[in-house]
Amino acid sequence: MSESDSPTAHPGLRPVASQPVPTTAPVPATIAFDRHELREIFNLYGRMVASGEWRDYAMDFGKEKAVFSVYRRSNEHPLYRIEKNPKLARKQGAYAVIAVTGLILKRGHELARVLQVLDKPVKLAVV
Repeated sequence: MSESDSPTAHPGLRPVASQPVPTTAPVPATIAFDRHELREIFNLYGRMVASGEWRDYAMDFGKEKAVFSVYRRSNEHPLYRIEKNPKLARKQGAYAVIAVTGLILKRGHELARVLQVLDKPVKLAVV
């Protein structure tokens, strides 16, 4: 009696040879800002460019975090880094604003609230 004739075998199915399982772990996805986060960041960036304080930016996307860097001039170190690190989402918050010295100015769970540290209020001049 062959395998195909056995009462437990399914008709028309042949046994598949076992294939070796790859030993490498899958590569994690790249962390990036979504559309709503970029809208918040670029709204602030546009206001700061209009006031003449910021002139350039760079975005870096990695396996652990996404970084939006802001420059006064393109050949300097970034004035501020806006970081998104999902590993810290449950603890300190996924978003942080970091100064050029490495000082964390603000960290939190909501990007809009974290960006408020960079947004200066409008001053009214009394004549």
